[in-house]
Amino acid sequence: MRKAKVTINNEKLQISSEILRALAHPLRMRILEFIDKHKTINVNKIYNTLKLEQSITSQHLRILRLAGIVVTSREGKFIHYSIDYSKVSNVLKSVESFLGVD
Repeated sequence: MRKAKVTINNEKLQISSEILRALAHPLRMRILEFIDKHKTINVNKIYNTLKLEQSITSQHLRILRLAGIVVTSREGKFIHYSIDYSKVSNVLKSVESFLGVD
């Protein structure tokens, strides 16, 4: 019996890993839930309401932004964050497909 050839695209694997890592962190999930509740919100509201340090909040938002989970828009001196729902939906569908969940 011949084994099927497996080809792995390392670049896509790395990107997928970063996206899943971004979503798997409990604090980032709290931040995402907060953003979802408000649709769009600036970083000051996030860290003040969730009682987090500004630097920690910014680090986690950076990870979410680099993974494409959140998007930013500038309004004056404030940067507003919102969720890229289509990206999150695609990730969830991919994970469900991989796990064989219907």
